Amino acid sequence: MADTKKSGPRPASSPLKNGYLILYNAVSATLWLTVLGRVVLTNYLHGPSHVYSSTGEFCKWTQTLAGMEVLHSLLGVVRAPLFTTFMQVFSRYAIVWGVTDLFPSHPDIGRSPVYSSMLVAWGVTEVVRYSYFALTLSGWQPSFLHWMRYHGFFVLYPLGISSEAWLIWKSVGPAEAKVGEWYSWLLWAYVVVVYPPSAYILYTHMMAQRRKVMRALKANSGKAQ
Repeated sequence: MADTKKSGPRPASSPLKNGYLILYNAVSATLWLTVLGRVVLTNYLHGPSHVYSSTGEFCKWTQTLAGMEVLHSLLGVVRAPLFTTFMQVFSRYAIVWGVTDLFPSHPDIGRSPVYSSMLVAWGVTEVVRYSYFALTLSGWQPSFLHWMRYHGFFVLYPLGISSEAWLIWKSVGPAEAKVGEWYSWLLWAYVVVVYPPSAYILYTHMMAQRRKVMRALKANSGKAQ
């Protein structure tokens, strides 16, 4: 789900829709907070090699729930652009179903510290995003969440994107043995040909949304004076 006036949650036309969106975002924020907590606690107690066993399945299904956002965009429930929403959800699906779910015990994939760094980036991003939307729809907008929503991605997106790309690249070799040469080539093409432009589109989309928010804040500040 993307941001701001043009692509954020549409002001609900009915209490039922508003209540649904608040519930969806609150539940999603809670699930991602659980993922983040498990990752941090497991790293502290047992190390990164145990993160998939404690968190992988839960994270996979938590991320799968985000497929609802494509439906939300398609049906006009929110104003998130369909193409960028689909790209973001699909790229995550490719990771949780097509990479880490296949190689949970591989030292460079499921047991790698990079898997933890990816989940930390995802977890913080999603807790902030869903909490921001749930509270905004409820009539609140905490300044800290607003700041994190439009500044935190400068660090979180590169961390998450680079971690994802690393895990996909490391799965190219194992994929040939476990699935077949065709899948190995598919992953190679995805990380080399498809992933860079997709990551660029998503990152620049967020930059564009931030500029809109900053311009709106500046305009409102000028009117207030």
